[in-house]
Amino acid sequence: MGRLFGTDGVRGLANGRLTAELALDLAVSAARVLGSQGRSGGHGRRPFAVVGRDPRASGEFLEAAVVAGLAGAGVDVYRAGVLPTPAVAYLTGLLGADLGVMLSASHNAMPDNGIKFFARGGHKLPDDVEDKIESLLGTDWDRPTGAQVGRVQDHPEGHARYVDHLLATLPHRLDGLKVVLDCANGASSRVAPDALRQAGAEVITIHGEPDGLNINDGCGSTHLADLKAAVVEHGADAGIAHDGDADRCLAVDAQGVEVDGDQILAVLSLAMRDAGKLHDDTLVATVMSNLGLKLAMQAAGVKIVETAVGDRYVLEAMQAGGFTLGGEQSGHVVMLDHATTGDGTLTALHLLAQVAKTGRPLHELAAVMTRLPQVLLNVGGVDRTGVQASVGLATAVAEAEARLGGGGRVLLRPSGTEPLVRVMVEAQTHEQAEHEAGLLAEVVRAELAV
Repeated sequence: MGRLFGTDGVRGLANGRLTAELALDLAVSAARVLGSQGRSGGHGRRPFAVVGRDPRASGEFLEAAVVAGLAGAGVDVYRAGVLPTPAVAYLTGLLGADLGVMLSASHNAMPDNGIKFFARGGHKLPDDVEDKIESLLGTDWDRPTGAQVGRVQDHPEGHARYVDHLLATLPHRLDGLKVVLDCANGASSRVAPDALRQAGAEVITIHGEPDGLNINDGCGSTHLADLKAAVVEHGADAGIAHDGDADRCLAVDAQGVEVDGDQILAVLSLAMRDAGKLHDDTLVATVMSNLGLKLAMQAAGVKIVETAVGDRYVLEAMQAGGFTLGGEQSGHVVMLDHATTGDGTLTALHLLAQVAKTGRPLHELAAVMTRLPQVLLNVGGVDRTGVQASVGLATAVAEAEARLGGGGRVLLRPSGTEPLVRVMVEAQTHEQAEHEAGLLAEVVRAELAV
């Protein structure tokens, strides 16, 4: 059996791979690892945890299992209810909790669910701590009894506390802006409209009525068609889309044109630089970020630190260098001055604040970077481990880069979970990118056939 934890917690088909029994056992193991400090740290109290979830139907029984596991392991539980992932991370830090637990499968379809853990301060867990939790599954332990078992209470104040926190970070009010907000029938369906309205915006909400079954169903940050149409229909200044747990944000301008995570990072980078809040004038982005972002930042005098794909690697680089802004093309934006993880509502507020402050439309702000055409092909049925060793593949990549010159780039990346290689090409035209990607895909098939 492979490692249980993936790049963002434990995720899988609810009641298939991710059962109530597994959720309970994970909660017990997490309590033993993360709650031990509260028990022995001289605080004179039991350890305690904050638990939140997105609106998926399966979250109801999984929440019950996690709460039972934590309380049975001697951890007091604050049950925060339906809230975004970044809200649970924030509350974990704000309340001084020993750990936080979020039940969500993010942008995945409704049948899936997941469990994410946060350590003290609301920080994601490093690999070694996840490995420790996993290693304790099914092992013997001393169960607390009597007065030592954990107590459970609801924490409805979490909603208001999180919204207050978001508003406190706002550099400029949003008065005068009309915004269409797609909540993906997910965890932001109450929080995001409240935050934007209290910030001064006129808000039209779509896909903001979760019923436990409709999360991410043809809506949200992975399905922008409804948002684009609604922005044009209502004559809005912008549209905002979140995913199921609202740790991502994508935008749409007044013409209904997508503004992706790279463009959002470009706008925020310049705004923070001008305000003296972009540490060392540096942005952290992944190798998959569009070349247009890198060229735009270079022209603006902003340095870029590049990481592997995945928000956890972005976050690690930010923490190591003390950087204040980083993110991914998918809309996962991390603003470390205000949050310990990606926060879709926070990102939306700061992006819209720049529109309101400058009086410039979103499409004009986003035009700071020109997004180069990008083609991504997944080449399956190959030996993904042979990418680095293949001389023929290295030669083909060098030839493609020579043809593209300085106006494009090539990236070959073995999948971390599937027997395939991802071929990404950026070029001055879509046709050129498609042509070069096709040629490289053929070489990958020939060189790495299994």
